[in-house]
Amino acid sequence: MKLSTKGRYAVMAMVDLALYAGERPVSLAEIADRQEISLSYLEQLFAKLRRESLVASVRGPGGGYKMSKKASETMISEIFQAVEEPIKATACTPTSPQGCRSDKSRCITHDLWMGLSNHIYSYLSNVSLADVIERRIDPGSDLFLSSGPNDGVAAE
Repeated sequence: MKLSTKGRYAVMAMVDLALYAGERPVSLAEIADRQEISLSYLEQLFAKLRRESLVASVRGPGGGYKMSKKASETMISEIFQAVEEPIKATACTPTSPQGCRSDKSRCITHDLWMGLSNHIYSYLSNVSLADVIERRIDPGSDLFLSSGPNDGVAAE
């Protein structure tokens, strides 16, 4: 499963905003430069984040964006939801009784992928922007990141 750039970029931008918006509003151009994200893409994301009251815009000279609530109160799952990034590992529509197979039935591994989606959502619901900023995230093991069981191991 791979998350799209929409969710990843929204989280990156919100972490940047939380880091730099202490004294003054932060412009999207500043975030775009620091995070190497297209300004026009950030504008689209921040329109959604503003609609969901995660950020507030400040107009005029020295304007930009500021956080609507504390970093410790802003959960990563909220950011994904605000930019309409579904957290799912199935090809099925979550609330639909129909599955992803051609006969509209659910595949044999449907519950496995739904369970994974629920674990990811639960994890992101328990991680705040402050957790990311303060590096309180335990990445765990990279056991599953190799491309195969014999990576770097000679056969005997």
